[in-house]
Amino acid sequence: MPASRTTLRRSLAAAAALPLLIGALASCGYGSQAKNDEKKVAAEGEKLSADKVRLGYFPNLTHATALVGDQEGIIQKELGGTQLEVSTFNAGPSEIEALNADSIDIGFIGPSPAINGYTKSKGNNLRIVGGSASGGVKLVVDPAKIKTPADVKGKKIATPQLGNTQDVAFLNWIAEQGWKVDPQSGKGDVSVVRTDNKVTPNAYTSGAIDGAWVPEPTASKLVTEGAKVLLDESTLWPDKKFVITNIIVSQKFLREHPDVVEAVLRGSVKTNEWINANPDKAKESANSKLKDLTGKPLGAKVIDAAWPSIQFIDDPLAATLQAQAGHAVKAGLLEQPDLAGIYDLKPLNKVLKAAGKPEVADAGLGVK
Repeated sequence: MPASRTTLRRSLAAAAALPLLIGALASCGYGSQAKNDEKKVAAEGEKLSADKVRLGYFPNLTHATALVGDQEGIIQKELGGTQLEVSTFNAGPSEIEALNADSIDIGFIGPSPAINGYTKSKGNNLRIVGGSASGGVKLVVDPAKIKTPADVKGKKIATPQLGNTQDVAFLNWIAEQGWKVDPQSGKGDVSVVRTDNKVTPNAYTSGAIDGAWVPEPTASKLVTEGAKVLLDESTLWPDKKFVITNIIVSQKFLREHPDVVEAVLRGSVKTNEWINANPDKAKESANSKLKDLTGKPLGAKVIDAAWPSIQFIDDPLAATLQAQAGHAVKAGLLEQPDLAGIYDLKPLNKVLKAAGKPEVADAGLGVK
């Protein structure tokens, strides 16, 4: 890899990850141990090839497969006597650091940190082994200031992090409008203000930002503060589908414990099936887990508005990940990455076939 490319990625990852990573390190290793560990489902039955599997995910609705699969014990049931241990993260870079540091084995994560993690390690640290969710991202704005897409020009719009999945998507959308923005500083025809999702609602009510391109439930939280949805990102994609959450695994763990990886994937597939068959119960389950993890559930108005915009699917939508990488390149955040081998969908397709479900494709990016 050329030195300039390596330096670019390193600087981007450091800039995006440092504040959140410092917080994670200060609290508990690389991630925060789930607050309800004392209530975790007991491992019962025959143990697989590992005593335990350490799973990471975010306490937000785009990771509802993990929230519900953990809350309902669906994933633990598939693991039998192998114990599920959970850590939660607030951002992709810190979860990638945890995977690299052997603090977690498997994680639910967005496409941009998966791409950055894979390319930064020259393809040696992770594989994407499944999908989890599509959609759940919106551009929400102050209706007094922004009534049409053209009105976004000259305004201050938040994204969660420099180079994160929503940041890349918004920069790509800006470019498609014919506007110019410096990807590093966020300055230009639109002011892109990188703001932690926890802070974004307060930033909006204080007038520090005029809107935000954010995932759920942050988008719906802003709506409760008077914002309006200007654009649902799904409308920009073929079939209104794009990957928002993948399942990744360390290559070492995949080599040494393929049966455990398959068990987690079976749990994910069965969880998505249960979510889609029982949307009201699933919404309640996800909110219960959010309360356990954060101390506070989402309000009914927020979760009821957010939930329908997320599709829970097993397909990782590999072609859309490749497109998102292209958007990052076009935005100037990434040199053209080599994503060959980022996917290993053989375990997932084995699980899907056994369940009588159609297999999924890797868009030519599968491991040989």
